[in-house]
Amino acid sequence: MTRSRCAPSCRGRHARARRAAEQSGRWPLPDHSSVCLLCRHTSLAMRSGGGLAAILGGAAAIGAFAAWRAASTTGSGSVITVPLQRIGRTVRGKRRYTPKPAATGAPQGCLSVEPSEYPATRRDESCVEELHGVAVADPYRWLEDPDAPETAAWVEAQNKLTAGVLAQCSSRGAFKDLFTKLYDYEKYGTPYKKGSRYYYSHNSGLQNQYVIYTQGSLEGEARVLIDPNTLSEDGTVALGGQAFSEDGSLYAYMLSSGGSDWRTIHLKRIDQETGESTDIEGETLDHVKFSGITWTHDNKGFFYCRYDEPKTADKGTETDINLSQQLMYHVLGTPQSEDVTVLQDPEHPTWMFGSEITHDGRYLLISVSNGCEPVNKLWYVDLEAVPRDPASGTLCFREYDFKAGSRALPIVKLIDDFKASWDYLGSSGSTITLHTNADAPRYRVVRGDMAAAGAFLDSCTDLLPQHDKDLLQWCCLLKGGTLVACYMRDVVSALQLHSWESGALIKPVAMPGIGSVGGFSGNHKSTEWFFSFTSFTEPGAIYRVDGLGEPALFRRIATNGFSPYDFETKQVFVTSKDGTKVPMFIVHKKGLQLDGSNPTLLYGYGGFNISLEPGFSVSRVCWMLAYNGVYAVANLRGGGEYGIDWRAAGSCLNKQNVFDDFQSCAEFLHAAGYTSPRTLAIQGGSNGGLLVAACANQRPDLFQVVLAAVGVMDMLRFHRFTIGHAWVTDYGSPDKEEDFKYLLKYSPIHNVARPADGGQYPAFMITTGDHDDRVVPLHSHKLTATLQHVLAGSPDSPQRNPLLTRIEVKAGHGAGKPTAKIIEETSDMMAYAAACIGAKWAHSS
Repeated sequence: MTRSRCAPSCRGRHARARRAAEQSGRWPLPDHSSVCLLCRHTSLAMRSGGGLAAILGGAAAIGAFAAWRAASTTGSGSVITVPLQRIGRTVRGKRRYTPKPAATGAPQGCLSVEPSEYPATRRDESCVEELHGVAVADPYRWLEDPDAPETAAWVEAQNKLTAGVLAQCSSRGAFKDLFTKLYDYEKYGTPYKKGSRYYYSHNSGLQNQYVIYTQGSLEGEARVLIDPNTLSEDGTVALGGQAFSEDGSLYAYMLSSGGSDWRTIHLKRIDQETGESTDIEGETLDHVKFSGITWTHDNKGFFYCRYDEPKTADKGTETDINLSQQLMYHVLGTPQSEDVTVLQDPEHPTWMFGSEITHDGRYLLISVSNGCEPVNKLWYVDLEAVPRDPASGTLCFREYDFKAGSRALPIVKLIDDFKASWDYLGSSGSTITLHTNADAPRYRVVRGDMAAAGAFLDSCTDLLPQHDKDLLQWCCLLKGGTLVACYMRDVVSALQLHSWESGALIKPVAMPGIGSVGGFSGNHKSTEWFFSFTSFTEPGAIYRVDGLGEPALFRRIATNGFSPYDFETKQVFVTSKDGTKVPMFIVHKKGLQLDGSNPTLLYGYGGFNISLEPGFSVSRVCWMLAYNGVYAVANLRGGGEYGIDWRAAGSCLNKQNVFDDFQSCAEFLHAAGYTSPRTLAIQGGSNGGLLVAACANQRPDLFQVVLAAVGVMDMLRFHRFTIGHAWVTDYGSPDKEEDFKYLLKYSPIHNVARPADGGQYPAFMITTGDHDDRVVPLHSHKLTATLQHVLAGSPDSPQRNPLLTRIEVKAGHGAGKPTAKIIEETSDMMAYAAACIGAKWAHSS
């Protein structure tokens, strides 16, 4: 098992993904320790095929998509989309939706943009859609076409405006210099062992991508296994996952380009004595997406997932929905065209598949997911029942090929419902041990009989019962019968060692302090294991443990330009609107005056079962140093901090709780004297982008600046693009009337309105990438256009706080973003926030 720092909260299927996160080659994430490579909030990578939900933010379904998109291109390049129900020039006799304005507007900041300065954006007033009896206008639907010349011209004009305003941010150059200096330190990943060799990721400081190294021993000479920096001039080709064969001699790795979720798989052969690696020619697999790699123990082939070839050659710019994932088996030495489709389910096109091989190599475990809710089906195939090719000895699935075979794959459906999550820990014969939330919202470990398909839960006994309060995040079996268990206690990590046979507590593991376990590696083949520990102000250290021994410092990661001891961190519990206690961490330099004048950055996410644990971020440390600022992290409902009940309390028809929690945290920071509406900036990405945009609509009076990255902004159409259908289990389905009515009340683009007092909105910086095929850029584009029209569309508008967007070229949702782009984008956002607040430069070099 290999685990990297992410919002390690990811339960169930997310846990399967955590295990190989170190192998992603991007640990640690010095500036994005709470911001994932894959979902910008969770540094997750796939291990052998499991954990699909982690890289999706979940994979959800809304049933069949018979009524999908039909589009035609007009002469001007705009796209007219035939909606799910009806669209036309007029929708007569139907109530037209009008948003409710906030009571009070935001204060005027220190940057201004006149209404006349915004680029003209065409509005298609004829685009009105009838949804469940409500007429909903969508005048910027033409911005959904990323390839249209009109969209490209709009992006260029918006970036030009933003560049002009950023030029007015006086601390921009100084922040970039300081950020670059702080970022420039050696970064190491937790070591892990494959075959007879050790591996780790490393970045010398400012390299665009992490490099994977290998050693024969922990003291041996390191040599490069793969250096993604050599694969592109601009650093936009990144390692997107990897897996080693059972004996460690074969290495399959995935590459992504420009931040897209699409991957290509490549292979190397590794000499176990010298560590020398050679490329295996002709072994390139394409059209791979939301996939891991699962080697069979004969080292002759592996399972992976793919989709049909996309329509566009420039992968990552398309918006077409991703449906009907296929689980494939690839035999080494054969072309991809001969790969067998092991599993596909056209009747359930939104189902997605993860794969894993049991420790004894006998069973293929198949995890079936249908949403970001932490639940999955668990099926298995006895590989001893699969024939082998008489010449090569490889597993021969040809007769079971879904598309061309003559027989059905002999699948045993151990768990065939979506009622709980099931994560493999180990097995012996037909006895299997799983980490689950079945009848246990804070998770437990159970042991049951694989022969009891259909009645598996009845065969289970507890190995580790659910804890009364703490959340059992993940477990790992070590050689010798030791089970490492990681608990979360009020968003702080704790490790314990238990007996694999009885579950009895052997001992707690002494932790270095209050923080989180950022990385972990260990498995059933060895008593040796590693973990890394981090906090908000320290990238932390890596510890080595032998069996039941005490942790020994293996490597401390040293930073430049500041001392962690100059800062203090405290945790408070904020009372939300309905009385719920919401944890929040507050970090700042010692000696801070609580006079309400401190530039403060409040970060939140609140969704997809993701927890925001203490983690090091260079940009946040830089904010505190540069402006004597405060950094706060709100652990909102919808996340996984306290288990699936906490998640459910912020999902679907409970989503408003997340916004209430975040607004209550802002009010606490005001009341406690940390900040004020004039000095508070809020930040969130992806689901967190939705969070900050919705809160700005509802309570613009609380904030001065909104930094919204790659956000889900159109809650009525999110499910129609790429993997958006995956989020229905977190948001609800716009195709269901009850969900639609709830979504419409908070959907960011549908609820922009001038405040009732005649005031204005906070300053906005909406960031996205042109290759974001997770949350496609149309969300950000449409919100930007709506904000500028509604709030600054007339000369007499009171809106002077800037409403800007920054669209990065050759960038996606965050995966593999090169260091140079991270530094540029972060410096722009932080200097912009500081300029709007009027923060003074406080750092002396």
